Amino acid sequence: MASLLQPAGACRQGTGVALLCLLALLPARAESLAGEQHLAELGAKQASRLLLLQAPLEYPVLAKVNYIQGRVTVRLVVGADGAVSTAHVLNGNPLLAAAVLNSVATWRYRPYVAKSGPSPFETKVEVSFNLHTNRMDLVPTQAESDFRRQVKPPEVLTGPEASAAPDPSVRLRLLLNAQGKVIDFEILKGIPSLFEKATKAITRWSFRPARWGTLSVPWYLDVDVPVDNSAQAAVGVQRAGGRPGTE
Repeated sequence: MASLLQPAGACRQGTGVALLCLLALLPARAESLAGEQHLAELGAKQASRLLLLQAPLEYPVLAKVNYIQGRVTVRLVVGADGAVSTAHVLNGNPLLAAAVLNSVATWRYRPYVAKSGPSPFETKVEVSFNLHTNRMDLVPTQAESDFRRQVKPPEVLTGPEASAAPDPSVRLRLLLNAQGKVIDFEILKGIPSLFEKATKAITRWSFRPARWGTLSVPWYLDVDVPVDNSAQAAVGVQRAGGRPGTE
């Protein structure tokens, strides 16, 4: 059973999973990182009072049959119109995280009204995936690590262009869905000013999804993205950015 750890307001029938919406949000998130620093930050309870439409959140079957449990924390940015503009996983198992992203993409909120009028805001949502069984003694103690050992990680099929810089400038952690599409990313290392270029470059790459036996599964992949940093190198600018993700 998947449940919100914080009150989520009235739950209504959602419009279904909107994966394409998630993919469309990737460039927008890269371009709006600076602006998000000034967003109003609402606590979980305050944000839940504004929640109008919450798509059903289902426990991934593959995770359930492999006894994978745990929490997923997602950071949402909600626009002035109440629609979720970006969703980013802060931590969580990739199977569970992908399920949460698919759901929150279609959530709708009442607009948050600040002194200046309707305004965007950010909030964090925590989701708990717990198996409810009368025979907990049958649940493997190392279920997640056992599953991880059986997964063949995703691979880059089409990567950097021939004209790209020879040395990696930005290291990203990607979350790929079962179709090999990027649905989330995290900067691990690199020059912050090159982050937007790196994320745009990723949209031209293609990937082979992770495999568990004959099944494709969502999974994390760390990649080095070559980006032309000649302008930054000329002035000697070199900084570290990002926050490590978790698997």
